[in-house]
Amino acid sequence: MMRIIIRQAATLPTALAELARRRFEFTLARFGTQVRSLTVRMRDVNGPRGGHDKHCRVSLQLSGSRRQIVVEDIDANPGAVIDRTAERAARAVARAVDTLHDWRTHSGRQRR
Repeated sequence: MMRIIIRQAATLPTALAELARRRFEFTLARFGTQVRSLTVRMRDVNGPRGGHDKHCRVSLQLSGSRRQIVVEDIDANPGAVIDRTAERAARAVARAVDTLHDWRTHSGRQRR
């Protein structure tokens, strides 16, 4: 089971954390147990000044690997930045899982 940790700045609405949790659970569910942990950090870069300043950074730890995947993005709309970061994280995990599978298959570890 994937462990999800959400950290956000106090200036952001608490409902944003639940939105992020649901979005990442949905987007990464297809990877099942291949993602050990996921940490989402959200902050408002410019504070009350506005602009493209909602920053989302995601760190993923894959199961059976020391590899850590980091994806980050910034946008004025917090929902948009969460969606985009979740999609980019899913693509990065898919590439990493394929690469790990290819490496294990070609190195002879899973050959019979």
